Amino acid sequence: MDVSFTNSREEVAAAKRVETDWAALSTGQQIRSLEVDGYVVLPDLLSAEQIVGIRAELTRLPTQGTDYSEHQRGFSGVQWTDSPNAISVIALPAMIAFLERLFGDELICTSCTYAVSQPGHPGIAIHTDAQPYGSKIFGLGASSPCLVRVLYYLDDLTPEHSPFKVIPGSHLSLHADGNPYRRYLSHEDEVLVTCRAGSAVIINQKVFHANYPNFSDTDRHLLAIAYRPAWAGPIGEVPDYDPKQVQTLPENIRPLFRSLNTQKIDYDLPNRPDNMARSAPGISPRRYE
Repeated sequence: MDVSFTNSREEVAAAKRVETDWAALSTGQQIRSLEVDGYVVLPDLLSAEQIVGIRAELTRLPTQGTDYSEHQRGFSGVQWTDSPNAISVIALPAMIAFLERLFGDELICTSCTYAVSQPGHPGIAIHTDAQPYGSKIFGLGASSPCLVRVLYYLDDLTPEHSPFKVIPGSHLSLHADGNPYRRYLSHEDEVLVTCRAGSAVIINQKVFHANYPNFSDTDRHLLAIAYRPAWAGPIGEVPDYDPKQVQTLPENIRPLFRSLNTQKIDYDLPNRPDNMARSAPGISPRRYE
């Protein structure tokens, strides 16, 4: 296993930085960024008070190191813990409103995880979260054809503080280099994304992304929540949520935890079904306006 640093300090200092004024984007422009570039930043969604409460809850959780570094640690299933501030973020109104417009469908939350990149973290390898046939790492849940992951940063991202890394537009490639099972240590066209604590980076699961090493002297905390539209189920049955556990969630959170095997498709679709529509705003170029 390659456990080397993805980038040196000098490479991070020289990395191409994204200078977009994210706060100035309209909703249509945000959707365009997510669909075309593969990611978008929604700034300042969490208040300083919310961040303090969420961090206090998450730092109590028993994290585990990854197989390539003890300095990259995580905990899965935050929604089942005594973390009311963190759990409330799953149904954050501003995010839910954006995702409902993006998907035009009912939402299903497929995961809620906590990750911390400690000083000495060597950087995550460039990868995708899309595994169309499933995988040992992600299981069949990653075979959903349409999914986004929302990364809420609980610390300011600076170039030294394990910032987000992405290869814009990489999810659109039809080349073998875009095989979603490929991984890269670094890439000449990767870009470095910074933002303030409380901001969220939303990624298309198919985009190649990662994070840079943590060359700072403090931990970088992250709450990651994945959502998919109800139609986009996995290719096979996956272990489902325990209905009794779902009932322990706040009432406004429960609708987001319907069955992970929900799949609203018509497998027996004919060539010319009755009553076909003549308009579909969700696939119109005007959705970016």
